[in-house]
Amino acid sequence: MPRYSGSSWRSFRPEASAAAATATPVAVGAARVAGVAHCRILGLDPGSIRTGYGVIDCGANGERHVVNGCIQAGSGEFPLRLRRIFDAVVVLIEAHRPDEIAIERVFVHRNPDSALKLGQARGAALCAALAQGASAHEYAPRAIKLAVSGYGGADKAQVAQMVTALLGLTRRPPADAADALAVALCHAQTRRLSAMAASSLAPRARRSARPSARAAVRTTVRAVVRT
Repeated sequence: MPRYSGSSWRSFRPEASAAAATATPVAVGAARVAGVAHCRILGLDPGSIRTGYGVIDCGANGERHVVNGCIQAGSGEFPLRLRRIFDAVVVLIEAHRPDEIAIERVFVHRNPDSALKLGQARGAALCAALAQGASAHEYAPRAIKLAVSGYGGADKAQVAQMVTALLGLTRRPPADAADALAVALCHAQTRRLSAMAASSLAPRARRSARPSARAAVRTTVRAVVRT
């Protein structure tokens, strides 16, 4: 999971602190909402036979389902299956214009051949996303399950049930599509938590910078007195 970043005392600017001190609660609230501005996310669950996809819109008011489904790569020659995945992801991006793409990270598989094929399918999907100029974000399977169901060892049925409930779907999506929607929801949650952490760290950084600012003023006063 990505680490949250915040400003430090080294970036303290007195004029910025003064402006923040005079800001109204409405302005502060608007800044918090801006941190979770509207974003369309395409989630991908790569597979060498079927690649699940799910598109959601997320923002300050939560997440909304847009579309989900599966890319059928078929069972022909493997290079052709990779080409079908690549082309299908390109079409998805052109049709739905996602702002960001979230994809499941490859896990260690007991069968080395299966793990290799899964990695190649994932690579084809990533190349298609980057070729269209989209930013890609990766999440481990356990992190995705934890974000959606609260339990890192949840099975596919539990993940699908939670995705259905969280997005208010009328029926449970297919397993691969549900996994893709779970990836998208995991990224949406990460974006929201990052925005909340950034907004909470900023006042703390300003408070920690105040003693340094006062010390600088005292040093300046002493220098003036001595002269």
